Amino acid sequence: MKKILYSLLICASATAFAQKNPNVRFAVSNNAVGTVSMFDANKKYVQSVNVFKIKANIPQNLKKYDFLADNGLTEVKFKKDSDVLDKLLLSNYNIQHNLPENNPVYIDGYEFKDSSMMIFADIIGSTKVDMVNGQKVLTITTLKK
Repeated sequence: MKKILYSLLICASATAFAQKNPNVRFAVSNNAVGTVSMFDANKKYVQSVNVFKIKANIPQNLKKYDFLADNGLTEVKFKKDSDVLDKLLLSNYNIQHNLPENNPVYIDGYEFKDSSMMIFADIIGSTKVDMVNGQKVLTITTLKK
């Protein structure tokens, strides 16, 4: 009986860390992931915004990001010569935290399995290394604006 309770406790704690934040809305620009609130704070650099509310409507060039589209997905285009926000490869961020570069990264509960994806540094509120499904992974919480 103790083994069953222990197993349930481990599963419950792993599930708690992996829960998706229902309030985060992701946006993509120049093959890097940010949040809508991050781009709202940098409106002076934005040329255009396209919002895709349904996964089926996401264009082919954004299909690799459709796992982020629970609350829709936004495509942002910067004005010419306005690419001023810093980007990070998730694999490099793993290395900075002494994790294997190909480890998945969790951002607000969304699992980024492909560590070659880039994110905008401005979305990072806090980071920590957690155990999820028996593996040490980097978890990132986005800034709340």
